[in-house]
Amino acid sequence: MLRKLYDRVFALARSRHATPALALVSFAESSVFPIPPDVMLAPMILARPDRAYVYAAVCTAASVAGGMLGYAIGFFLTDVGLMLMRLLGHSDGLAQFRAWFDDWGLWVILIKGLTPIPYKLVTIASGLAAFSFPAFVAASVVTRGGRFFLEAWVLKRWGPAMLAQVEKRLALWTGIGLAVLVGTVVVVKLL
Repeated sequence: MLRKLYDRVFALARSRHATPALALVSFAESSVFPIPPDVMLAPMILARPDRAYVYAAVCTAASVAGGMLGYAIGFFLTDVGLMLMRLLGHSDGLAQFRAWFDDWGLWVILIKGLTPIPYKLVTIASGLAAFSFPAFVAASVVTRGGRFFLEAWVLKRWGPAMLAQVEKRLALWTGIGLAVLVGTVVVVKLL
């Protein structure tokens, strides 16, 4: 079963629909979608390392555009923004984000944009807190671009060797990946 799923992901990564799908997922993830674009970006880079930085650029541009939508939701549709914050498990998170913005300002976006904390929380909270829109966009470009271009560089450089190991022990690496994902979520929830 894992092999079939793995093969399907790589087939999509090589298809002509891969880049628009990556852009759509990156855009949606920044405001409402729960799955990060990395699940598409990584296989696409591994399938076509020659296009690694093109994919990173698409991912960055779409993510920042989606972040602008998230900001707009928080800024113009406060009730919807608060509802989304509650759905994401941060019903009292707005007060905390506002305090962070008051204390740290731009650093909130710069740090949170690089962490596993869902970026949509940062975008919606930035709008709810009426944080400077130009500073928000600039910080989003830096953090999202930094994350996706770093991922592209690592996968382009060491991806083929990593891919060979993953393909040999697919079940083991899937288990490790799930453990890391669950561990990250638990740590983020505890913080």
